Amino acid sequence: MTVSSRTPRPIDHLVLPVSDLALARERLTQLGFTVAADARHPFGTENCCVFLSDGSYLEPLGIANREDCEAAAREGNPFVARDQAFRFRRGPEGFSAVAMATDDAWGDDERYTTAGLSGGEVLEFSRDMRLPDGSSATGSFRLVFAADLRAPDFFFFASERVVALPSDRRALESHGNGVTGLAEVVLFEQNPTDFQYLVQEAAFERAVEAHSFGMSVETPRGRISVLNAAGLAGFHGIAPPEGDRGLKGVAVVLRTVDSGRCRRLLAANGVIYRERDDRLVVPPAPGQGVHFIFGE
Repeated sequence: MTVSSRTPRPIDHLVLPVSDLALARERLTQLGFTVAADARHPFGTENCCVFLSDGSYLEPLGIANREDCEAAAREGNPFVARDQAFRFRRGPEGFSAVAMATDDAWGDDERYTTAGLSGGEVLEFSRDMRLPDGSSATGSFRLVFAADLRAPDFFFFASERVVALPSDRRALESHGNGVTGLAEVVLFEQNPTDFQYLVQEAAFERAVEAHSFGMSVETPRGRISVLNAAGLAGFHGIAPPEGDRGLKGVAVVLRTVDSGRCRRLLAANGVIYRERDDRLVVPPAPGQGVHFIFGE
């Protein structure tokens, strides 16, 4: 494959493992999100997504059938195998992957392989989704994976919507907390630039903002930041996660149209949060495995 120019990949969605979808739905509703109906993958996992009006979404990922998941992992399904590895190492809740949107998954897979970053075989599947009006639709997807063996707790993949689900998701994209889009994903590593190449290839973007606290790569839909302990503390007031080295998902920064409205909703629903630099920082809780940060 010859690449004459780079077309940066926007963030498509975030994979957020959860112990139980019902618990995740309860927590996300408490945070003011509209949550889509449960949907099941053909390889044993399930989700209840939160769709945002910028085109990205959050994917709380649960286990629908453990036997199916284990069989899929044995058969070489990278998505399920990595989810199982994450749960074994980090527990049943957290932030395990960033998916980038692409219209050329095969090309991305070749690019990952050439760079020595292939995270497994190409995965193609279809799944049904129940729409707000009660009807259902089937979408087909092609996933290709980018990973680094030094980072067993986090990976990237490119997601191509081969047969897209209906684009009219307006009823699902309206949220009581005023969230309209994804501003930033925050990862942790003691030496962030050790993973610069992986992040650049996942985003298909060479430009990097590097500083003493870490680095960031801008995408057409949200920023990917990798921070060290000082960066987490200085920018977000967050302590680094425990464990060995390698990338770890720490926080999701969400853009809201009205911080006051979001603040009132969180307070009314009894959600614990703190304010920092005009943003609302909600620590992890059952059903929410990472920090959520809301700001204008």
